[in-house]
Amino acid sequence: MKNFYYTSVFLFLFIAANAQKDFQGMAVYESKTSTSDFKSRFEGNKEITPEIQKMIEERMKKMFEKTFFLNFDKSASIYKEEEKLDAPGQSQGGMRMMSSFMGGGGTYYKNVKEKKYTVDKEFMGKEFLIKDTLTTYKWQMSSEARVIGGYNCFKATAVIPASKTDFRNFKPKKKEEVKEGEAKVEEKEKRTNFMDDFELPKEITITAWYTPEIPVNQGPEGYWGLPGLILEVNDGKTVILCSKVVLNSKDKVEIKAPTNGKEISQKDYDETVTKKMQEMQEMNGGRGGFQMRTNR
Repeated sequence: MKNFYYTSVFLFLFIAANAQKDFQGMAVYESKTSTSDFKSRFEGNKEITPEIQKMIEERMKKMFEKTFFLNFDKSASIYKEEEKLDAPGQSQGGMRMMSSFMGGGGTYYKNVKEKKYTVDKEFMGKEFLIKDTLTTYKWQMSSEARVIGGYNCFKATAVIPASKTDFRNFKPKKKEEVKEGEAKVEEKEKRTNFMDDFELPKEITITAWYTPEIPVNQGPEGYWGLPGLILEVNDGKTVILCSKVVLNSKDKVEIKAPTNGKEISQKDYDETVTKKMQEMQEMNGGRGGFQMRTNR
């Protein structure tokens, strides 16, 4: 009898261990970034017709509203934007570059066990393979709870430095600062840099909702470090919300890091992008890449 008991316990532990090993899940996330800051800059501009404004808003919607898929197991995950066919004649390179600035582009692989991540990005026609250490979030846990998609979730917040290469972090300058900058321009005809009206904050506050009911140390993009899958993230401008979760599907996905591109650290990649943007501004007489002609 005793032998039967020990055999049963051993068998249970063996099955449980293998179940943990084979555990895999998939989560669908909808990412939406507020465009009110950008739209406000078009108001009162007589040169932008209703047709042009509609076209701009449609393109902005495509850049700021996206669907992502997160495939994960106990130690690693891959996060990738839903692939969509572009309309005929649409600029492929420009859209891919803008996608990388808006939290998309490539495959984001993170290994929470090794605390490492790898992401492939395309910038100015070149492929980069960013490899670095995962950000350590100093999460402040809360007892505040809510239900998301049928899962009980808890709130956590963290403050992190704002990324210089993520345009979603930029915020509009105060009107006084914008007018003061415009007053220094004496030319009767000029091109204005659309991004001159915006600035990058030093820090942003992240609010996350995680569920202990899915006990994995994972989340969308580079977010991780909570005792449960992160189902929602809000940084004040962008909301990433999980719309669907599938656990232990029969169709397994190979979770591995991307390998294409020039290997580079996150710091060096950011410096490369910043330097290239500065070069583009200098080539355009300091006007940058987001321009529209105005006459005065």
